[in-house]
Amino acid sequence: MESYEDGFSGRRTAEIVGISYRQLDYWARTDLVRPSLADAQGSGSRRRYSYRDLLELKVIKQLLDAGIKLESVREVFSYLRESLGEDITTANLVINGRNSVVVASGDELIDVLNKGQGVFNVLALGGVKHDLDAAILEFRPAAELPGDTTDASAV
Repeated sequence: MESYEDGFSGRRTAEIVGISYRQLDYWARTDLVRPSLADAQGSGSRRRYSYRDLLELKVIKQLLDAGIKLESVREVFSYLRESLGEDITTANLVINGRNSVVVASGDELIDVLNKGQGVFNVLALGGVKHDLDAAILEFRPAAELPGDTTDASAV
C-alpha cells in the first residue's frame, strides 16, 4: 500500500486521476506535469508523483473533460504557476465554453486564455450589505435593520 509520503507510482497515479498511463507519460515528457518526487531517469527507473501532482493532474483532466483544448490547458497552468506559485488549488476557475477559462482571484476575474484581457472586478454582495448596514447605524443608531434579530439600541 502506497502512502502519501512515499508518493504514487505512475500506474497508480493514472488510476487515481482517471487517465491512461499513456496520457500521464505524455504529459510528463512534454512538461505539463512532471513528477515532483522522482522523475524517470531512463529505462527501468520509476516516476513518483506527490499528492500535489495528483491534484494538478485531476484539474487538468477536469479542464479537458470540460472541452478545453490541451494547448489552452497548458496556458492556464502556466498562468496559475506564475501567479499562484506552489498551491494552484487556491484558485477558482470559471469555464465559459471551450475557449474561455477565467481565474477568480481575490476580487478579480482574469481571462487567462486572452492573456489577462477582460479583467473584471467582483462585487461581493455580502460586503455591500455590511457596508450599508454600518452606514445606516452610523446615521441612525437606533435603526432596526432588515433581518436583524439583535436590539439596535444595544449597538
